[in-house]
Amino acid sequence: MRFADAVVPDEWASEELAYAEFGDGRTETGPMTWAQQVMWRAATLSKTQHLFLNLRRVLAVPRRAPGDLPSVTRAIGQLVARHGGLRTRVRPAADGILRQETAASGSVPILVVDGDGDGDGDDGDGAPTAAGLTRRLGDVAFDHGREWPVRFAVVLVDDRVRQVVLIFSHSTADAYAVDVILRDLRVLLLRGKLSTPAGLQSVDVARCQYGPDQARSGRAVAYWARQYGRVAGIVFDQVAPELTPRLHRGTLVSPAIATAARMIAARHRVSLSAVLLAATTALSAGAGGRQACGLFNMAHNRFRPEYRNAVANLGQIGFCVLDIADRPGFFELLPRIYRVALDGYSHAYYDAAAMRRSFEDLGYDYTTAFLPYYYFNDVRLPVGNAVDDVEPVAEGVLRAVAERSEFSWTDGLDVASWHQLIHVVDAPDAVGVTLSTDTRFRPPTTIEPYLRDLEALLIDAAYRDVPWPWRPRRPSAGRRAPH
Repeated sequence: MRFADAVVPDEWASEELAYAEFGDGRTETGPMTWAQQVMWRAATLSKTQHLFLNLRRVLAVPRRAPGDLPSVTRAIGQLVARHGGLRTRVRPAADGILRQETAASGSVPILVVDGDGDGDGDDGDGAPTAAGLTRRLGDVAFDHGREWPVRFAVVLVDDRVRQVVLIFSHSTADAYAVDVILRDLRVLLLRGKLSTPAGLQSVDVARCQYGPDQARSGRAVAYWARQYGRVAGIVFDQVAPELTPRLHRGTLVSPAIATAARMIAARHRVSLSAVLLAATTALSAGAGGRQACGLFNMAHNRFRPEYRNAVANLGQIGFCVLDIADRPGFFELLPRIYRVALDGYSHAYYDAAAMRRSFEDLGYDYTTAFLPYYYFNDVRLPVGNAVDDVEPVAEGVLRAVAERSEFSWTDGLDVASWHQLIHVVDAPDAVGVTLSTDTRFRPPTTIEPYLRDLEALLIDAAYRDVPWPWRPRRPSAGRRAPH
């Protein structure tokens, strides 16, 4: 180890390493942000959360950039110097409260891997090797007290760095922050410098949250208490023995969902996320006979100009209640869910500890209060949500496209606050939808049929209204499990 503070993961002990030095002369400390509190708690409650929360990215080094290892190492050092969030660790303070501490100077270890002759069909750009590294490095939990909250690896082909692998702790960065970081790294690789100032960092955000943003938090907490009172008291009985892991997860990668959702969003002038949220809600609540449905959505909280390029985790969970007592058709459901989702987003910026205290003061068990409801998180980047210039596709063509959709199982979770979670991600010319279900309440055999029904419902809705209970037309519809 060349530098005293360069914390090297144990798994890298016998491998080739480079070190990127950084320094700006400032050490900063502050409380953990509201989102960090939630992520930290999730990590302590679950042994598998990192499999889901670690953010994995690969940046191909531009062909026009100097690709030698010293140049790339220098660019990484400049990146970490620019963004204090990347050189922040969590430390216990004298009062026993965890605080984040940004280092003024130090070094970052970089794993160096040769991409030649690895037998994986490498075509010379190191991409297969990089893909393997994202799985290997991303499947290991971060030690937030010792490690920096980002891991770097580079793939060499013919002594040139072709790929940079980055694994981020979600406690420090969200998907929007990662996009900012990758953009900056690309410019540093090409030009060797950045002239624009960096955005706010995690410590800066914490100062806002524990200062002027407390009033906004109070309003959000009060909103949650009012909304939850409308759906509290739902009895949710266990129907099956718990499996290991408790939540099983499956993913459908569907080009048909991508096309159908865009057609629906353009026709009804709502967002793509609203279309997907409406469809998942319809399948989940349609057969249950509920008068109102509790929904939890993820808000990026970059509503202020100064937060647009912040390198921090600003994402927090929103809550809204959807009234479905009148059994609306799917076309009526769309604007209704769009409105309540916006309401949830606008009240998704709050002190997590204050929210917990509020629910406990009202007599709710915060660990189980949200179990009967649904969680939805669309983590696609803004480009994945574009609905401009949508070309209609004939129904027969779109149904044929659906035949190319692929289902697969993915790593499960050992704990969650809801019995059902939906995550939406970008995929090449498609959308990936992951369903996680608590095996105590729904068997894993319902996961693929649910996702296939979701696809079929969206295809139907691209061409006609679908009446309550919003059941799609597909050959396997008779095998649908109750939701």
